[in-house]
Amino acid sequence: MVEGDGSLGLPEQAPFDAIVVTAAAPRVPEALMEQLSEGGRLVLPVGDRGGQMLERWTRKGERLDRETVAPVAFVPLVGKGGWGEKLAESDSDGCW
Repeated sequence: MVEGDGSLGLPEQAPFDAIVVTAAAPRVPEALMEQLSEGGRLVLPVGDRGGQMLERWTRKGERLDRETVAPVAFVPLVGKGGWGEKLAESDSDGCW
């Protein structure tokens, strides 16, 4: 188990064949994209606080292909690559 900012991934153990994020991000964290191996997949909800689209990204060389999977609603991803630390402080009750 590792404690830290999940939006930054775990670069010291990269690359990864699969990364699954179970919290919504306003955009795909660049750090997670960089940690994908060739053929690796990143699945995460991307959008705003009202709802997101579940996306699957696949690394093909230098290119990253995106597939939209389904509309979803997840809790916000906080951290440098997510909604930022202020959301964690202001929404400490877990409400959107």
